[in-house]
Amino acid sequence: MNITRSSKRALSILDQCLTMAHIKQVQSHLAVSGTLFDPYAAAKIIAFCTVSDDLRHAYQLFRFMPSRTTYIWNVMIRGFTDRNESISALSVYADMLRSGFLPDNYTFSFVLRACAELSSVSFGVVLHAHAIRLGWESYDFVQNGLIHLYVTCDFINPARKLFDMSVHKDVVTWTALVNGYVRSGQIVIARQLFDEMPEKNAVSWSAMINGYVHLGLFREALELFADMQTAGVSPNHAGIVGALTACAFVGALDQGRWIHAYVNRKGMRLDTVLGTALVDMYTKCGCVETARAVFDEMPKRDVFAFTSLISGLANNGESASAISLFARMKNEGIAPNEVTFVCVLSACSRVGMVDEGLQIFRSMNNSFRIQPGVQHYGCLVDLLGRAGMLEEANKIVTEMPMEPDSYVLGALLNACRVHGDLDLGKEMVERFTGQRLDHSGVHVLLSNIYASENQWDDVTLLRKGMEEKRVRKVPGCSLIEVNGEVYEFTAGDRSHVLMQEIMLLSFATAKHLKSFRFDGDED
Repeated sequence: MNITRSSKRALSILDQCLTMAHIKQVQSHLAVSGTLFDPYAAAKIIAFCTVSDDLRHAYQLFRFMPSRTTYIWNVMIRGFTDRNESISALSVYADMLRSGFLPDNYTFSFVLRACAELSSVSFGVVLHAHAIRLGWESYDFVQNGLIHLYVTCDFINPARKLFDMSVHKDVVTWTALVNGYVRSGQIVIARQLFDEMPEKNAVSWSAMINGYVHLGLFREALELFADMQTAGVSPNHAGIVGALTACAFVGALDQGRWIHAYVNRKGMRLDTVLGTALVDMYTKCGCVETARAVFDEMPKRDVFAFTSLISGLANNGESASAISLFARMKNEGIAPNEVTFVCVLSACSRVGMVDEGLQIFRSMNNSFRIQPGVQHYGCLVDLLGRAGMLEEANKIVTEMPMEPDSYVLGALLNACRVHGDLDLGKEMVERFTGQRLDHSGVHVLLSNIYASENQWDDVTLLRKGMEEKRVRKVPGCSLIEVNGEVYEFTAGDRSHVLMQEIMLLSFATAKHLKSFRFDGDED
């Protein structure tokens, strides 16, 4: 093909293009000169379009190319994969095979990632067979892609076999398998593998930290996060979010503040995920004003950010502010989800805003096409029950479109206790005893109702029935952070190394408080 001087110049400036407008200008010039489908030029334009989020333009150019190379096929497949358009990526792969082109190791790395995104193990097995037949299975990119695919689809055994047969295990290979055991809940094996890793990076540390968080092992997550600092590894975005989540659940405010300072020091972008994690951590630690400041600082706020702050405000005694924030959320065009409605209905319940709560409940289906679930009905029962509207609450429980759960029954029982309606409480328990709702919380609530009416014989019978049915109350626990370290205390557990000193201090405090109350009474 004869290429004119101006066409050569256009080709040379492709690498300098910064915007789609520049690319389209060059493309127009190449089209006029007849050199648009030069493999180099076409590949450059398609690649630029894929990273500029203009896949439609890239695909149109790709479709009309008279001849393609394996590299151009890979660029198009990768473009769809990187934009999470996995079905389109696999469709282009199928077209590639039909066109007589053979995939290489890069092709497999892209399509295996697309397949993992879809959690399609059946198509993944087909790709695995293709890789074996074409001799690409032993290549690092392909092996890592296969391991990631199998662990994503919860097929840990094939992933382990591939790992064991791998000759060159890099940090990606190890991390993929660690992730697999974390998804399958085998956290002990995951930690053993993690400790055996010859090299760890921020991704592998984050995978293990988030594994602990996912399983509710928050103290272990924070301990590992501290170990990462000791190892001199800077935490990445995922590790930061995981550690903040752990801080939120155990109330580790000092560690949470340190992480926030680290985020600011490193100039990390306060995206919706990180911002929401900070808001959640601060509200769960009782620092509502700081949570508000982080929320207002976020350049973009989504439904999860709003929901986190609404929940935090409601849980920290600022229910009116939570309801106002819900209104602001709607005004800003952010549609609430199911969790948002649970939080705002709970806020209405706490401040006794019955009419507002009923209106919000009706708007779920009328305005947002969200069918209320059992939790929403539980909030509604609690709202009406706290307001003393026991008949209306009882009607909701009786007529709700699904079977009430223990939370719904507990809300009504608690209202019966507060307002002294013993008969309705007993009736509700008898009605739902055969529906596996007789857990410890319901029994304790009913016991409290009897006790409030001084019916101690009934209390004794109920407690005896709990013992016979082996219904046990889950022991309460509390957490406290001292000098950056979190300590957990469970009712009945005396295994702490400083238990003797703690008990002495506790007795001394109790004695002091009794003396204080006595002196106050004398005054």
